[in-house]
Amino acid sequence: MRRALILALALGLWPLVAVGQDRAQSLADIRQELAILFVEMQRLRAELNTTGGAMGTGGDGTVLARVDAIEGELRRLTSATETMQIRVDRVVSDGTNRIGDLEFRLCELTPDCRIADLPPQPPLGGEAAQPDAGTAPPSDGGGANLAVAEQNDFDRARAAFEAADYAQAAQLLDAFTQTYPGGPLSAEAHFLRGQAEGQQSAWNRAARAYLDSFTADASGPRAAAALLNLGTSLAELGQSDEACLTLSEVLSRYPADPVTADAQAARGRLGCR
Repeated sequence: MRRALILALALGLWPLVAVGQDRAQSLADIRQELAILFVEMQRLRAELNTTGGAMGTGGDGTVLARVDAIEGELRRLTSATETMQIRVDRVVSDGTNRIGDLEFRLCELTPDCRIADLPPQPPLGGEAAQPDAGTAPPSDGGGANLAVAEQNDFDRARAAFEAADYAQAAQLLDAFTQTYPGGPLSAEAHFLRGQAEGQQSAWNRAARAYLDSFTADASGPRAAAALLNLGTSLAELGQSDEACLTLSEVLSRYPADPVTADAQAARGRLGCR
């Protein structure tokens, strides 16, 4: 299969082959394919050298010369892929460090928070969960029952919030996020808890909740608003520099989101540069 692909490359048929390629590959997949293709290229070169370098039928020069050109392009693509991976790793590291710094500062402002008890900050974007090789998925409907219980608990907490019982809502939402950590409703639950705490002027707890909401789903529908409200909560705590930095992140990360207008207005009120 790969030999046919390499021959297609050498004979100028690559556009026809490339149409059906999967464009959703990860960088690791691409690097692996490039490495395998490079090895196959070396084998083809050896075969062509053995047969004397036959002439091609669809382009200038020998097939061997065209293989040389394709090999050079493979090296360029491999280098570009490695460079892209390095840039992605730097973005993830920088974003993770910024979130960890905000969490550290919020802990300093919270009387009952101990910095030593803070859990390690997971990488931005999360890590793919690896299933336990010795564990099979439940077949007795337990997963469905858990989903129903989770939805019921969330609905009860949201009902308290909509009834303006903010103290009860904050308590129920906090219990919910501890009972169902990392669930599909976590980001929304943290966000509502932030709003409930804000209604009580508990800005320390509100800021922590908004940070948790953003961390839970940085690409979700609540992410931009969570980051905006984190910035305004920090402003309420008198942390103007951190608030300005957070609000600028709203503008840079989510330029098309409607909340950017609110973020810009908040920066104006704070006199951010």
